[in-house]
Amino acid sequence: MSLCAILLLLFSFATTSWAGDIEAFPDLNLNDPSSLQEASRVLEEELKLAARPQTYILIDLVTRIIQIKGRGVELHRIPIATWTSKLLKDMKGIHRLIARPPVVRRKIDPTTTVEQEPISLADMPVDYTLSFTPPLTIDVAPSAGGSPLRWIVSSGKTWWRNLKNWGGSLLTDQSVTRGPHLQLAVSVEHAQSLAWSLVDGMSLVIRRPTDK
Repeated sequence: MSLCAILLLLFSFATTSWAGDIEAFPDLNLNDPSSLQEASRVLEEELKLAARPQTYILIDLVTRIIQIKGRGVELHRIPIATWTSKLLKDMKGIHRLIARPPVVRRKIDPTTTVEQEPISLADMPVDYTLSFTPPLTIDVAPSAGGSPLRWIVSSGKTWWRNLKNWGGSLLTDQSVTRGPHLQLAVSVEHAQSLAWSLVDGMSLVIRRPTDK
């Protein structure tokens, strides 16, 4: 780890950032060089994002928490029930959301004079796929414990998509180049809340466990 990164990490423990209240990770083992290096990397990326008036996402796979933050201050927190990943080592740097998940909008009846309800949190999807650049795919789905039926449906969608990708590679005789992939299981309410919070181009930083 560079001396600059170490000083940055130590500074974050001792002071409050001018860009906001960026808290160091309370679970961090200071005797583990790999964990220290990963935390330092995440803090460096977050300081870049906190320097601008924007909201961004921090996914902490160590503590299983999704944070929506602005200027380093936590605005919203979503617990992760379970997660799985592929190419975890490539989930570094800042990723930007290509597009927020689509919403099935209610049909508006132009003939009625009754005020119609606007789109609300209840209209948000409960399972969806998020694509980022540089390449990263995140599948968000209801947890098995919170909604077993929806979890089965969501898992089936993921399985079918992977099967189509595999079948397409066979037909074209070309290998499919896949980027890193993360699958997150959260409660139905939290899945909708996350979808509601996302905007196109939103930045994402991921803190990875070092024992994987």
